[in-house]
Amino acid sequence: MSHNLLMIEDDSRLASMVAQYLGQSGFTVRHAADGASGIEQITRPSGGAPTDLVILDLMLPDMDGLEVCRRIRALAAPLAQIPVLMLTAKGDAMDRIIGLEVGADDYLPKPFEPRELLARIRAVLRRSGDPPTANAADVLHFGSLAIDRDARTVSVGGNPCELTSYQFDLLVTLAERAGRVLTRDQIMEAVRGRELEAFDRSIDVHMGRIRAAIELDARTPKRILTVRGVGYVFARQQD
Repeated sequence: MSHNLLMIEDDSRLASMVAQYLGQSGFTVRHAADGASGIEQITRPSGGAPTDLVILDLMLPDMDGLEVCRRIRALAAPLAQIPVLMLTAKGDAMDRIIGLEVGADDYLPKPFEPRELLARIRAVLRRSGDPPTANAADVLHFGSLAIDRDARTVSVGGNPCELTSYQFDLLVTLAERAGRVLTRDQIMEAVRGRELEAFDRSIDVHMGRIRAAIELDARTPKRILTVRGVGYVFARQQD
């Protein structure tokens, strides 16, 4: 089933870009430019389609996102249980804490990577007990290697591979650009939206662990190849 999202955001250009991007993954995105009209769309949805998740900006012209979130949580059930993903340009930790305390399910600071927004939306929907329908386009196949971007799982020959969440994102970054040589900086840039782990100072350590998980022989890799002095390339053709 498709999911109906409501983006409450006064930046119409950003809302249009997000709607277009999420639409490619099967989501329908409605837009409200202020808090009052956003709440109106939740209680009286256009076309009768209920809202499955709200993407809520913290800074709005009529009221702040915290107040909008409070009002959503004050609605009668089941509207009060609609998941809320809060967006803000503020980086202060206190804003995040307050947002979560008033009922937001997740929090993403601007500027953000569209892929991270999509991943967070899917994660919130899974936690809410209504996972999105699997889409074959979300699974990357390279020979016996399968990368399910939606379920965030990796398998070789049907056997699951153990990767950390960050290592999974690194693998997807390479696989989505199969055949292209990426520098270490380009790889890190592609996943910069994630909170870095303690040993992210060495991307080579992560690559070694990814290889150990997905290669038949990590000492002679066939999937993730090192381009000396440049970076890494994910092989297009694999067994």
